[in-house]
Amino acid sequence: MAGEADVLEVKVMKTGTDVYAFRVTVRHDDTGWKHYANWWEVLDLDGNVLGKRVLLHPHVNEQPFKRTLTKVRIPGSINKVVIRAHDLVHGLGGQTRTATIPR
Repeated sequence: MAGEADVLEVKVMKTGTDVYAFRVTVRHDDTGWKHYANWWEVLDLDGNVLGKRVLLHPHVNEQPFKRTLTKVRIPGSINKVVIRAHDLVHGLGGQTRTATIPR
């Protein structure tokens, strides 16, 4: 049985004033529609969600996989964020990554 979804790598790109794109690599042993990594999100260090990338299908034959989330607004007072992934069976709990916001 597949374990929890892990965030392996994060690339943050500034795309505007306080606006960013996140390129995130996730690993999860997706087995099909009943058990796959179905989203990842960007949070501030207080746990507030700043952005969420919904994954619409399993990635059974594409592991690890990369997906991008654009137009994430991050206030200038935030210097670091946490990225975590979720799967349909285990929920949250896999490996997270902390990323520094380029200013």
